[in-house]
Amino acid sequence: MAGYIGGKVAVSAPQQIETKHTITATASQTSIPNVGYTVGAVHVYQNGIRLVDGTDYTATNGSTVTLETGATEGDQIVIVSHGSFETSDTVSKACGGTFSSNVAVSGNVTATGSVTANSLVVPDGSIPLVDLDIDGGTDIGAALVDADLMIVDDGAGGTNRKATMSRLATYMGTKIGGGMEFIASSGELSSAASASFTGFDASKYDSYVFNLYYVRPATNNQFLLAHASVNGGTSYDTTNGNYHTNVGDDDNNFNLNKQYSAGNASGEYGIMGSLVILKPSATAYTLGFASAAVHPSSGAIRAAHGTENYKYTAYLSTTAVNAIQFKFASGNIASGEITMFGVVNS
Repeated sequence: MAGYIGGKVAVSAPQQIETKHTITATASQTSIPNVGYTVGAVHVYQNGIRLVDGTDYTATNGSTVTLETGATEGDQIVIVSHGSFETSDTVSKACGGTFSSNVAVSGNVTATGSVTANSLVVPDGSIPLVDLDIDGGTDIGAALVDADLMIVDDGAGGTNRKATMSRLATYMGTKIGGGMEFIASSGELSSAASASFTGFDASKYDSYVFNLYYVRPATNNQFLLAHASVNGGTSYDTTNGNYHTNVGDDDNNFNLNKQYSAGNASGEYGIMGSLVILKPSATAYTLGFASAAVHPSSGAIRAAHGTENYKYTAYLSTTAVNAIQFKFASGNIASGEITMFGVVNS
């Protein structure tokens, strides 16, 4: 073939998917070893003329190319091999598709349609208020409760955080001087040994009001006692003489129904009324004022203190009272409810 192929010509540089080998032939050379190629994807040029696979050369083992006719010394043999590659794992620009792993974008992403995601992570933690739409802005459809959440800007220009509605109630209580704020309830009592309240907070409340709703004894003819604690409810003072009434009697509790004991028969409603504890955080005696009615055994409902006109009792300690416990002199509380309110500092 050397007689008619012609002189050597240059071969342009291949693209990245091509591998090119250039050899200067020796006299009568037919074997060109160790070139490395993909079988079926190789082209051989001799002095710029493309040879015919299977006619002018053989390339079947991926390593050696064998010329059918020996080359002339100085002939330029160029072997170009095309590597295999896949394009199936792509997302079409025109038709779209799905990425199954992470995608990083260094520039902006602009979408004319909706963006759907399982979660949204915003690097600087902010979303413009005009773009914030919580569940379409639909009404909650129920009364607000303490556990409901709202979004607040912590510190004005700080971090957006969630807060419970109970915190809002506490805040409102501190801003409305002298207002009364619900603190706790015993819940519906049923054969309970006692009902204790430890929600005292001198930084928020001056005084406390305990409302008694049909508190019935499990044992007939009982007096309802209220004992003070100065250690947050770890123990309650039941010592006779540590309490005093306005008519000079020593006692062992804040007096609630001293004149008449409460019955427990069917149709007898127990004790109804209020106990007010005034300024228990003061370094003075803690005063308690009771206003209650009692349903005695086999009798009509009567004023709890009757003609003796007991209006107040005092706990004779200058240590701050910070818990109260209600219990009957004997036996459990069969039923009823007691609630605690705080009179907010003015």
